[in-house]
Amino acid sequence: MKFTIVFAGLLGVFLAPALANYNINVNDDNNNAGSGQQSVSVNNEHNVANVDNNNGWDSWNSIWDYGNGFAATRLFQKKTCIVHKMNKEVMPSIQSLDALVKEKKLQGKGPGGPPPKGLMYSVNPNKVDDLSKFGKNIANMCRGIPTYMAEEMQEASLFFYSGTCYTTSVLWIVDISFCGDTVEN
Repeated sequence: MKFTIVFAGLLGVFLAPALANYNINVNDDNNNAGSGQQSVSVNNEHNVANVDNNNGWDSWNSIWDYGNGFAATRLFQKKTCIVHKMNKEVMPSIQSLDALVKEKKLQGKGPGGPPPKGLMYSVNPNKVDDLSKFGKNIANMCRGIPTYMAEEMQEASLFFYSGTCYTTSVLWIVDISFCGDTVEN
């Protein structure tokens, strides 16, 4: 009986961090880059990260749904939502988000550290008509506003692209740019 109680207690100690939710907050105290405040909330149980960038009219919110492999970003100024497949080679895993941020904070790198990884997406001008295929988290965030699908541009496409892009920077880890008519206006 004692063994069962001890085992259950140890199991709880080791499982708790894996199922825990945590928040990461970053403030731009000097507002040098104009990035305002950014927070990341991670829900390990549902395999979802929510990134909020609060910077007045230039604010945006992003959901990374690791369970279904899609991410969505709601651009408040543009009054649009953009959905794309997650590039798991560039975007950090849900397990490493917390570690990456703590590492950058402890080393004092923040915005002055190594450049973030970058992704560039071309936004399809046709509106998405069925949000349910992206899962309930993304469907709930994008419901009621024009939503567009974006596809990652490969390096050859980047060389020839001359349009305007809207870039979101997530905790100095990854920059995600959305390019196309829907974000230029």
